[in-house]
Amino acid sequence: MTSFELTPDGLLRAYAGGMFPMAERRDDPELYLFEPEVRGIIPLEGFHVPRRLARRVCSARFDLRVDSAFAAVIEACAEARPGRRETWINRNIEGLYTALHQRGAAHSIESWRDGKLVGGLYGVVLGGAFFGESMFSRETDASKVALVNLVERLRRGGFSLLDVQFLTAHLEIFGAIEIPRDEYRARLARALDSEASFDAADSDGD
Repeated sequence: MTSFELTPDGLLRAYAGGMFPMAERRDDPELYLFEPEVRGIIPLEGFHVPRRLARRVCSARFDLRVDSAFAAVIEACAEARPGRRETWINRNIEGLYTALHQRGAAHSIESWRDGKLVGGLYGVVLGGAFFGESMFSRETDASKVALVNLVERLRRGGFSLLDVQFLTAHLEIFGAIEIPRDEYRARLARALDSEASFDAADSDGD
C-alpha cells in the first residue's frame, strides 16, 4: 500500500486502475491505496435474497431514498459500532466522496423510517461498475434492504460489476464471491468500456 494525497479526479483514476483508498483510523489524515490479490464482488446475475429478507422488502417497512442525505450516510458509516471501535473513513475520505457525489459520480441508497435515517450505503459509479464502499444499519435489515434496492437499480441500469472490495460473512449470504486480481481487472475493463445509468430505475417510474 502507498500513502497518497488524492483529488477527486485522482480517486476516479485509482478506481479505474483497480485500486481503492482507506485510512488506518478516523483521526489519521493519510490515505492509502489498496489493490488486494483477491477481490470481493457480488455477481449481479447471482444475487441471492434470503426468504426472510424478501418478506422484509415486501413489507415496505422502510422508505427507500436515493441521494437525499449522502453526507449523513458517510458520517453514519464512520461511526464506532460494537466490535469496531475504529474506522477507515477519515475526514479526507468524507471530503473526496462528497465532491464525487456533487459531480454525480458517487451515490447513496438510504433506508428511512418515521422520518429518520436508519440505514444505507454509498459507493462510486464509473462506466458500468459500482464500487460499494460502506454500509450501516441502526435498525434490523435497514442496510440489507438498501443493498437489495441497489442491486435492482444496477440491473435495470445496465451495470455489469458490483465491487464490494472484501468478502464478508454479511455479504456472502447475498452470493458475494472472491475472484483473483487478474480476473477482477478483466471484469473491470469490460465494465468501464460499457455504458450504464444509475438513474434508469427512476426514469421507469420507480
